[in-house]
Amino acid sequence: MIEKQDKKKWYVLYTKSRQEKAVARKLEEIGIEVYCPLKRTKRKWSDRWKWVEAPLFTSYCFVRIAEGERDDVFRIAGVVQYIFWLGKPAEVRDREIEQIKIWLNDFDHETIDLKPIQSGDKVLIESGPLMDQRGEIVTRQGSHLLLKLESLGTILWVDASKNKLERISS
Repeated sequence: MIEKQDKKKWYVLYTKSRQEKAVARKLEEIGIEVYCPLKRTKRKWSDRWKWVEAPLFTSYCFVRIAEGERDDVFRIAGVVQYIFWLGKPAEVRDREIEQIKIWLNDFDHETIDLKPIQSGDKVLIESGPLMDQRGEIVTRQGSHLLLKLESLGTILWVDASKNKLERISS
């Protein structure tokens, strides 16, 4: 049993819009370990403000399962597909899931915000042949980025869905 537990990995599921919490609940009901990070946020109704729990990552849930159990999630209505990275289902490290849990537990949720990579952002390439190179995003079109690499004196067209980039401070 321990051996099976060790082979479990966190994968990223893409869900139908606004179905994250329902999908997470249904996955738990069939015995699949799931994590849907929720952020407390203030929303305005027509007559008042109200605190609600909204998914931190819209349309995403994380599931911790063994490779052979991956198809089990598709029994749940609202699950669309796995998110892929470099042609394989994207895996998230245990420590990254734990870090998200710590942030949501220890920090004011109003200070936590997701920001997509935009023009002018400085990034570090964390995978691929240009690993460890720093650059600046010139423009973005979908998942493709025009990246200026000063250290190489070049501009590069990068598919962000196939390369791992991290936003860095200047």
